Amino acid sequence: MSTIPRHNLVVLGATGALGSAVVDAAGRAGQPVIAIARDAGALSTLRAHHPHADITTLAASVGSDGQAAALAQRLRELDRPLSGVVAAICGDCGRGRVLDEPAEFLRRRLDEDLLPHLFAARHLLPLLASHGNGGYVLIGGPGAEHPWAGYGHRSIGAAALQMLARVLHDEARAFPVHVQLLAVDSPARTETNARHACSGWPSADAIARRALDMLDQRGRQPTQAVVRYGAAQPLGFDLWSDDLDHSTLSAPARPQPADASPTAAPSRDRPPPMPPQEPERQRDLLPARCLQDARTLLDQLGGPRPKSSQETSPR
Repeated sequence: MSTIPRHNLVVLGATGALGSAVVDAAGRAGQPVIAIARDAGALSTLRAHHPHADITTLAASVGSDGQAAALAQRLRELDRPLSGVVAAICGDCGRGRVLDEPAEFLRRRLDEDLLPHLFAARHLLPLLASHGNGGYVLIGGPGAEHPWAGYGHRSIGAAALQMLARVLHDEARAFPVHVQLLAVDSPARTETNARHACSGWPSADAIARRALDMLDQRGRQPTQAVVRYGAAQPLGFDLWSDDLDHSTLSAPARPQPADASPTAAPSRDRPPPMPPQEPERQRDLLPARCLQDARTLLDQLGGPRPKSSQETSPR
């Protein structure tokens, strides 16, 4: 990511797993941050964890159109130039079959997971455009392409969020702002779930850095509405994770001669440019691969495999 002096990055859902990772990554890069969340206590804790970062906290919600309008007004009153917005909004992750729950269950999920993105974009996009060029990145979760067993309501919300991002991407062409969705096709690995997380899950820090990198569009091709996190890296390889050994995947960097041109070496302050978006491939569907691995293990253990008339998961 590139930082613009004195320009602030707005992070919605700043106290969640992904939102706090975005705040941490931006703070380490020297980017001033305006962290927004509903819980004032959690915001104070977040601020205390980054004593040397330039972080301003706002306890606010975008759960309704009126609340989003009030937030936009508070940001105007701060009178600070904005460089971008990262929306990491997500409601409570309950579990249950859609067929077993009343209609109010799904409606509540959409009210918490989908509509806040619309309310925020409606009022923050014009504000961001008034500060010049900028990026607006939404972070979406798994299940948008194939139903997530036990979390069908999340799959419906994720699919709807992708379409909302496409609509906003198209309609935002009237502004000097690019709107994109970072679609993460698997759960994120965090400190909370690290003990039982699959090895193929990307870390929250890696997702955060990818979202920040998407804000910098200098020298890039025209932006895509939906950018899939797993499309530009091999399955199970967390490109920006600090807890993986990269030596077996790439050759070590050669020392540069003393008289080498500074432009010859890649920048160490930001990841290399993201390659063009690749076509979606079945093998990139991490939840489906996890199910297939489980079936293979059961076959090896000699257990009978139940017959089913349902379509098998893609390999």
